[in-house]
Formats: sequence, structure tokens, C-alpha cells
Amino acid sequence: MKSPNILAVGGAHVDRRGQVSGVYVPGASNPGTMREDVGGGVFNALRDAIRRGAKASLMSVRGGDAAGEMVARAIAEEGILDLSAVFLDRTTPSYTAILDREGDVITGFADMMLYELAFPKQMRRSKLREAVTSADAIMCDANLPAEALRSLVGAAAGKPVFVVAVSPAKVVRLSGLLSDLSCLFMNRREIRALAETDDTDIAAAIQALRQRGLARGVVTAGESSVIGFDGDELFAITPPPARKVVDVTGAGDALAGATTVAMLRSLPLRAALREGVAAAVLAVESDKSVPDLSAKEFAAVLSLVPEAEDMHLGASTGDIS
Repeated sequence: MKSPNILAVGGAHVDRRGQVSGVYVPGASNPGTMREDVGGGVFNALRDAIRRGAKASLMSVRGGDAAGEMVARAIAEEGILDLSAVFLDRTTPSYTAILDREGDVITGFADMMLYELAFPKQMRRSKLREAVTSADAIMCDANLPAEALRSLVGAAAGKPVFVVAVSPAKVVRLSGLLSDLSCLFMNRREIRALAETDDTDIAAAIQALRQRGLARGVVTAGESSVIGFDGDELFAITPPPARKVVDVTGAGDALAGATTVAMLRSLPLRAALREGVAAAVLAVESDKSVPDLSAKEFAAVLSLVPEAEDMHLGASTGDIS
């Protein structure tokens, strides 16, 4: 089976994850541990895609500091063709997440001004057009500002574009591009922001995005059902319980990467999403930003993922916290 060639554009930066060792007390000093590695929505998803057999190149931006060198090493270690620009006088973007002792996110802090400043110009480079020509598909995240996203989608020239929403604040940058996307990966807060609704019924938010041109998407909600929509189809998959919850921060990226590769291998979304759910379960059980996804372990978890169940518009999908 041919390995899909994916060009990823977006975040590749330093991820810091601090985990509280006891009961979290707001406004106080909490004992815990801090880990630092390289992450970023599209970079994490791309690494998951590689573990599912894809070939890859990456265009991002970083500073000329120690953190930038750390990012460069991580890209090289994955065998990814690095098309990124380096700004020697700038600070490499970073994301810091604080987790409670169960591994759930208490808060996150993004220091990503370089993305805002540099990505619009990078999307006008001939290097991007050349990379698009040799790629089977584009994967990006909403770390790109709106201007850069528009340029990237235009440069894609009809090739499939898969997008990781990243956050409620950034997903709205995709508002005018929905009809040009092949699949958008969101959580429930992100779809609410994009659909501009406070309605707790996710099916209603999905219908609003369909009317604005989004043909295909995935909505996650932690351990709750993962909802997919593809044309007129609306369906849900209930993830099998994780054997141990270590860190939930990379689960959505793992789902996006594995689902994308499965779709590029011609699986319909409802079948591809089972593979994404399996990757997400393994991510939750791992202390790494990207799980190993060995063939044997992946197959074992995939066998526990149920088939998608059809839903109907108007069916309640629960409250959003």
C-alpha cells in the first residue's frame, strides 16, 4: 500500500507540561513535576501520521535559541524533511500546560508571537509551492494566522487539506475557509466557538458548520463519544476505557494524525476514525507527546474500538463543560 506524502504547516515548538502531585489548590504553590519536550498541534499529528506509515515534510518557524535547536533535532530524529524558517533574533514559540494529578489540563499558556509575525510571509515563498507540488495532502493547524491560512489553502490547489483546530480562540480563523477543507478536527469547545453558538447540542453546531460549507469533521470530548460527520452521515464512536490515564494533552493530535493517514488510504471517515480513536487511547496511556503506536499494540487497541453508530440530527449529545 502506497505511503501517503504529507506536507504539514504550523506549530512545532517547545511543550512544557507541569503536573500537580497532590490536590490542586488555586492561587497557591502546588508541588509537582515539570517535563519539557517538542510538540505543537500539527507536529504532533504529523509524527502520529508517520507512525501509521506516512512520509512527511514540515514547514514551521522558530527562533535561533536553544529551544529552536531542540525543535530542529526533534524534526530530524523523525526523518521529516524540515522546510522551516529560522529567525536568529526571535524566541522560539512555546506552550505550557498545567495538569492535575489525574492528567487533565488545569490551564495552558501559549507564547507564540513568532507564528503571528512570520507565517503570512512564509506562505508566499516559492518553497511552499514546490512542497505542495510533491505532496499528496496538506495538514495544518490554526496556529497560522487567518491570512496565512487563506494563502495556504489557495496554494493547496485542490489537494486535500486536513486541519487541527488547536484552540477555541484560534479555530475561528478558519471561518471563511470551511468549504475548502477536507476534514477539520475539533473538540467541543472549539466547535462551539466556530459555530458561534452556546447550544450544548453538538449536532446543532455541526449542522451550522455544514450550512457554511464544512463537509467533513470530527468532534472529540475526552472520554466521551467521538462524533464524526461526512456529508449527510452523522455517527459516533465510544472509545474503550484507557488502562491508565497518564496525560491527555496529545490525544486529539494522535487522533487527527492516524485518522488522516487512514483517509488518505481511501478509508471512509467512519472507518478511519476507529484508527484515530485507537491512537488517541494509546496517547492517553503514554507519558510522551506522541505514543509509540507499535503495530502489535495498535492492533490490540483497535480491536477494542467499536464500530461507528449512526446518529440523527436533533439527537442530544450531552452538555459541554
